Amino acid sequence: MKKLSVIVTTYNSENTIEKTIQSILNQDGVNQEFELELIVVDDCSFDRTREIVNEYNVLLLSTGINSGGPNKGRNIGLKNATGDYLCIADHDDEWQRNMVTTVLPYLLKVPIVSTGYSVVDQLHGRSILRVGSRDNRYLYFSKNQTFIDRLTKSLKGQNAYLGSIFFRKELKDVYFEEHFNQVDFDWILRLFHNNDSIEVCDSLYLRYVSGDNLSLNESYRRRDFYFSLMTIETYEKKYPIQVHKAYLRIHGSRARYYYLMGNMKKARFYFLRSQWGIKTFLYYLTSFVGSQIVKKKFNIFG
Repeated sequence: MKKLSVIVTTYNSENTIEKTIQSILNQDGVNQEFELELIVVDDCSFDRTREIVNEYNVLLLSTGINSGGPNKGRNIGLKNATGDYLCIADHDDEWQRNMVTTVLPYLLKVPIVSTGYSVVDQLHGRSILRVGSRDNRYLYFSKNQTFIDRLTKSLKGQNAYLGSIFFRKELKDVYFEEHFNQVDFDWILRLFHNNDSIEVCDSLYLRYVSGDNLSLNESYRRRDFYFSLMTIETYEKKYPIQVHKAYLRIHGSRARYYYLMGNMKKARFYFLRSQWGIKTFLYYLTSFVGSQIVKKKFNIFG
């Protein structure tokens, strides 16, 4: 029987961690179709997070000292995981009961499998479906296809958000950066480089987004921006065209972030350094007037 190791990093998550743990432990097929190893790595929480986690039969580890982000905890989890397959979840994710049993058969075919998911936007009271296709059970991506899509920051291709990715144990030694301790762009690239993969075309977990999510934090966005530029430089010699596209799109992403947050001066600064087209022109134009209507009707960022 194959074993799945699930790594959950936590920090002051007393309001969400129980729901996350229960959704993972209550998966269909546990101890019948697969073994489950749940590893929770806490980043020195000072609320009731550890007390809640201790109520469950899971391995609870600690970073020892607050690291300011999830990456150190993710690496600790990877080093302690013993499963044939691995997955990394956030402390506020909620899995559908059939997530694991749906994914496992595909891991026999390829080393990496991702799933669709639903973004629950708690700030605006809406749900956004992120599924690659509604006409196929799964999509196959050939060697390096997803790597190139992610390198160029393409909006097309495989859904490869961190919480949706399952991978074989031979990839467990691909570790996260611990300098900024928050960025996973380089990890995604190194994981998919020279590998083929599959996306399951079904929404198999809920990703909750609110105003205090790390992905919307300005300090995080700044670190992500500069680290992304540093990362793509390492691939410039071998993939020069793709790196140039990445440079433009990284600036476009930063522009849309500031557009969403209402800092239109900075949004315009980065729009002018991004890939220019009709959509960028309209964003730039409405940054002077009409942005509230745009933000209400369209998913701008994330």
